Amino acid sequence: MYHTIEFTKDLLVDMEVSPKHWLERMRIRRGICLQAQIKPYVVETDKGPVEVADLFFDDGRTTRGVPFRLFSFVDEE
Repeated sequence: MYHTIEFTKDLLVDMEVSPKHWLERMRIRRGICLQAQIKPYVVETDKGPVEVADLFFDDGRTTRGVPFRLFSFVDEE
């Protein structure tokens, strides 16, 4: 299931395009809305546990370990 998410901060991510290609660096601007499948998990940091997600976009690209604080879910009517 895809969700519409909106990024709350500008960020630079490594985007997986396919297993045969190098990672691509991509800038995502605050306010951008994208369709993505969300695979959440928790990672341990020096400051304690942080909830992150791997994002699988509807165009086939993937980025991993994006903190939940950097995006929010958009209500769809």
